[in-house]
Amino acid sequence: MAAAEKTFENKIKKFLDDQKCWHVKFFANGFTKKGVPDILASVNGYFVGIEVKSATGHPSNLQMHHVSMIRESGGFAFVVYPSGFEELKKIITDLKKDTFREDLPMILK
Repeated sequence: MAAAEKTFENKIKKFLDDQKCWHVKFFANGFTKKGVPDILASVNGYFVGIEVKSATGHPSNLQMHHVSMIRESGGFAFVVYPSGFEELKKIITDLKKDTFREDLPMILK
């Protein structure tokens, strides 16, 4: 993971901590499923997957597949770029209040 992406990931995790949301950093290795979002969280009882990207990063087809599968199963999942951080913060805040939109984008850019 590039330094810019790691820095952004830490910023997201700090925001989740500040919002009292449970989260875990997911690491893919030989014993785990590849393409799972970087951060898995529970926000007010909602399952949230967050794939973190730097400003120049691109999600793989497998990462997009997992984001789609989480959404199809009733969870929330996003690919988030630094420019989409404010939108992610709004979504998390709305989930905490049960006032979220149904048509949220998959990519926050």
